[in-house]
Parts: sequence; C-alpha cells; structure tokens
Amino acid sequence: MIIFSAPSGSGKSTIISSLMQHEELRLAFSISCTSRQPRGSERHGVEYFFLTPEEFRQRIANNEFLEYEEVYADRFYGTLKEQVECQTGNGENVVFDVDVKGGCNIKEFYGERALSVFIQPPSIEELRKRLEGRGTDAPEVIEDRLARASFELTFADKFDRIIVNDDLEKAKAEALQIVREFIEKND
Repeated sequence: MIIFSAPSGSGKSTIISSLMQHEELRLAFSISCTSRQPRGSERHGVEYFFLTPEEFRQRIANNEFLEYEEVYADRFYGTLKEQVECQTGNGENVVFDVDVKGGCNIKEFYGERALSVFIQPPSIEELRKRLEGRGTDAPEVIEDRLARASFELTFADKFDRIIVNDDLEKAKAEALQIVREFIEKND
C-alpha cells in the first residue's frame, strides 16, 4: 500500500500520474466509495463504488472502512478494507490519493505494509502562486484551500517520507525511487 497526501496544488496528482506509467511497479489506484451520483462516464466499480447514504452509514456501522469522511451532509467518501485486500490479493500495489487524516488512518491500520508519502509545496506563498496560476478557482476558494493547506502541513511529520516539490522533475524522480525501494523491500 502506498499512500499519498498533500495540500491542493502541491503536485500530488501529477507525481502519482508519472508513477502509474511504470508498469513494472504494478500500481493500481484504490477504488473508493462515494455516496454521490456518477458523473459523466463514471462506472460503478471502476472509478468508484456508488452507494446510497444509507448503505454508506451501514458499512460505517459494520466497521468496513479503512477511512471515510462525510464531506457534506449525506456526501460520503471512503475506502473499503475488503476492496484493498482484494486488490493486494491480485498482486497489485495499491495507491491511495487521500487527505491527511485518511492517510494517517490507512498507515495506522496497515503499519509497515504501507508507505505514507507527503507531498509538500516549497512554501504557502508558492502554493498561492500555483493555485492562482491555475485560473480555476475564485479568490475565496483559493483562500479556503490555503487555510486548509496550513492545517494539512501540520501532519507532514506523521508520514514516512516527505517530498518537497520545489522542482517537479526532481520530485517525480524522488517519488519513483522511494516507491521502487519500498516495493522491492516488500516483495
């Protein structure tokens, strides 16, 4: 299990995408659950497992999740233990792209079977530039993301490894080396 967490705008998705191209690593995304409706061409069991809020609550009550969060009222996201075990049983190295709390919960559950990696921006100022440079968010959304990033940065030391993304190519290479070493050690 390989866990990635980072504040929005840190480059986490770009780094994970570059890792996924290395077929020899046998990486596969964990398929999460959500209580929202499918968007566009999303399919049940491919991008997400789509559950009703009631089904989600029942699975929470049954302690079936590694981690979950109710983002808005009746809008849940979470990772099923059973799904992860199925993927690892098929020989896949499961990649989690989760928030810091979810990352800490998964690491706590799996211990040494999991590698947790925190992708850190060089600074909050640089993060602001990146978020503004995207041109996709209103100023108040950027402020919310920066406030959340400040909170998330306090979790960095709870992760096995921290990659400071001040140079994207260097950060990709560092992530590849860290993941490759972890997989080789555990094969």
